[in-house]
Formats: sequence, structure tokens, C-alpha cells
Amino acid sequence: MSLRQKVLQGGIFLALREGFGIILSLGSIVLLTRMIGPQQYGLYAAVFGIFTYLFSLGQFGVLVYLVRMEEDQRQAYHQAFMLLLLIGVVLTGGLWLGGFFWLDRWVNLPGFEAVAKVMLSALPLTLINQVPLARLERQLDYRTIAMIELANQFTYNLIALPLAFSGFGVWAMVLGWLGQQIQDSILLFSRSRYRPHLTWQPKVVKEIVHFSLGFSAANWAFQLRALVNPLLIARFAGAEAVAYVALAVRMVDVLSFVRTSTYRISISALAQMQGQLGRLQRALSDGMNLQVLALGPLLALASWFGPILIPHIFGAKWVPVMSVFPLIAFSALWSALFNLHSSVLYVLHRNWQVALFHILHIVLFIGGAWLLVPRLGLMGYGWAEVATLLGYGLIHLYVTQAIGEPDYRMAFLWASAFGLSLFCYQIGWWAIIPLLFVGVWSETRQTVGQYIRQVREANAK
Repeated sequence: MSLRQKVLQGGIFLALREGFGIILSLGSIVLLTRMIGPQQYGLYAAVFGIFTYLFSLGQFGVLVYLVRMEEDQRQAYHQAFMLLLLIGVVLTGGLWLGGFFWLDRWVNLPGFEAVAKVMLSALPLTLINQVPLARLERQLDYRTIAMIELANQFTYNLIALPLAFSGFGVWAMVLGWLGQQIQDSILLFSRSRYRPHLTWQPKVVKEIVHFSLGFSAANWAFQLRALVNPLLIARFAGAEAVAYVALAVRMVDVLSFVRTSTYRISISALAQMQGQLGRLQRALSDGMNLQVLALGPLLALASWFGPILIPHIFGAKWVPVMSVFPLIAFSALWSALFNLHSSVLYVLHRNWQVALFHILHIVLFIGGAWLLVPRLGLMGYGWAEVATLLGYGLIHLYVTQAIGEPDYRMAFLWASAFGLSLFCYQIGWWAIIPLLFVGVWSETRQTVGQYIRQVREANAK
């Protein structure tokens, strides 16, 4: 099977998994939020946001190193396992030696410390799972990955929903998540047939660290955004505001399943084009168009019908979600347009350029949130998301220097039309008119038809 066929097949499996995952996620989100309420959901979201950052910190770029290494070296897997285990133990130890106390004092949410101790203590387990996952990704075995992820979602729902119905509150989600992580570890190690060995080889460690440092710096900076909701919103606006932001972000993430699948497979696929700058440029231009086409309609529909459906689906308490959703969706739409820029720079070994872009992004985001959340509350978070768009000029500059300027014309036009339509309730329904014109434009129909024909031809081979 050719690389193109493997990539397309892997993308299809991941997209299907995300599609089924959307159904499960929507069902569980609706039921859980109705049963436990904004305050308990906000408590879980606050702890999960901190876990997300520490998890990204602990990964240290090891997954990408293992996927990108030239030869499938068993010793590299063993050393990566040992390195991730050590990082996980150090991070968890630091939390127990005082981190939990400090976080509880800062966040100031009732019940935070107990939930944090359970969830954050799972860091070593979740980190070592990256090694068998890397073996599967290196083989482009996205079918197995998709099935494991789907099984994990089933397990989460099977545990969390009955407990929430029985009145366990936030602990229903915590125990469901913990069961999910344990099953994930069992399935990944068994399906990848990886058996770890404890070893320490300074030469291999040095090689991993040398590659991973730039990638990790980029990731650490960008993932600081995961701390804004639990540390700033929680402190200045309370648990319910954390819940509203978390649900709005979750809605955008669920609707962005194609963006997520594309990014996951992009590094493995684009790595095969490292010496072919023309192909990279064309792939990036097409990727931008496809990202906007895949995400724009879903975000627009959610923004149009969300204010009508939210009270009936989630309950009247969750209506404030839709006040901040358009701003978060607008930021996500333009982020999708630049989603593959980082992947291109990574495969060209320009990790530090991605790191500098992420630093600028997070300075804009955290700075905006710090200034606006105390004054505007929930809406301050949304405007801080929009402020990050100022940073995309930097990564455009880096990509242009590396491979030449991509063709932005169609992607910019579509993103502008979809982005304006998100605010139809705020500025009037006339905001949808540009989208209608773009939709019937001949260039749009020709470009979309071309992509459909290419997919059909690829699947026929």
C-alpha cells in the first residue's frame, strides 16, 4: 500500500472514530452536565485543565521523536519508556510535596484539592502510554488507534453516567476518567505488543533530549493556554464560569474532529515530503482549504442554533455558554487555517520557530485574559482568544521563509465569510449574506468539486 493510500485510510479511520466519538461525547456531555450542574462540572474542568498542561509538559516531545526516528530501534522505545516514567514520578512527587496545597489556595474552589490528588496522580500512567501509542502511529496503524480511543470513550460513559445518576457529582466524571486511562494503558500495550524494559543509556537519552527540547519548548508554551480557565477564570469568575468556558471549548473541540484528525496524521505524512518543498507548499495550501471547509459549516450551524437548543438540551442554567461560544469558535476557525503550519515547520526541524510562535500566542492569550477577565468576566476569556489571532503573522513569516508563500486566497475568503456568520445574533442576520455569496460562487463550487473527485480517485485505487 502506498503512503498516500495509508494516509487516506488512516485519516478515514480517525475521522470515523471522531464521528462516533462525537455521538458519544454529545450524549455524555448532555447527561452529565444536566445531572451534576455547572459548579461540579466546573470543578472537574479546572482540574482537567491543569492535568492537560502537566501531561503536555511531561511528554517532552518523546512521542514525536519515536515516530520520526529513521529506524525502528527497540532500545529507543525502552529508553523513552524509562524517561517518561521518571518524568511522571518527578511531577507527581512535586505535587504531593506542596503543589496541591499551592494550587488549592490559588484556585480557591471547594473540593478542588481532593479531586486534583486523584486525577493528577495518574500522570505517570498516562505518560508511559505514549510509547506503545508511538509504535502504532509509526506504523500508521490508525485503525487500531481509532478502535482503542472509541473503546475508551465507551468505558468512560459506562462508569460516569450511572455514578452521576446515583448522585456522585464530580466524582462520577473523575472515576470514569480514571477507568478510561487504565483501559487505555492495557489496550495500547497489548495491541502494540510492546514490552518495556527498565534501562538507562546516556547516549540515547541525549539524542532524545536534543531532538525533543525544541519541540517541547514549543508545546509547553502553547499548552499554557490550558491553564487560563482553571487558574484565571476560576480565581476571578468562579466555578460556574469555568464550566461555561469549558463547555463552550468542548463544543468547539467536538465540532473540530476533522481538524484534530488531520493534525495527528500530518506529521507522519508531511515527513515523507521533507526534501520536496513544492509538494509541501501545495499540501499546505490544500490543507488550509480543507480545514476551513470542514470546520466552518459546523461552527456556523452551532452558533445559529445553539441559543435555541442549549436551554432544551443542557438546561436553562447553561444559557451563558452561547454568549462566549462565537468568540471561541471564531478563534478556532482561524486557528484551523494555520493548523498545518506548525506541522510543516516540525518536519523541517524548525522546532524553535514553532516555539517562538507559541510563546507569542500564549503571551497574547494570557495577557489578554489577565487584563479582561477581571473586568469582563466570562466574555474576557472570549476576547482573549480573539487577541491571539495577532500572532499568526509570525508563523506565516516562518513558513514563507521555509517553503515559499502558500496560496491563502480561498481559505481566507471562506474563513472570513464563516467567521462573520458566527455573530449573527450579536450584529444581525445580515452577517450570513457574505457566506451565501461565497457558497454559490463558481470558484468555491469548482474547488470543492475538485477535492471530492480527488478523494474518490484515491479511494478507488
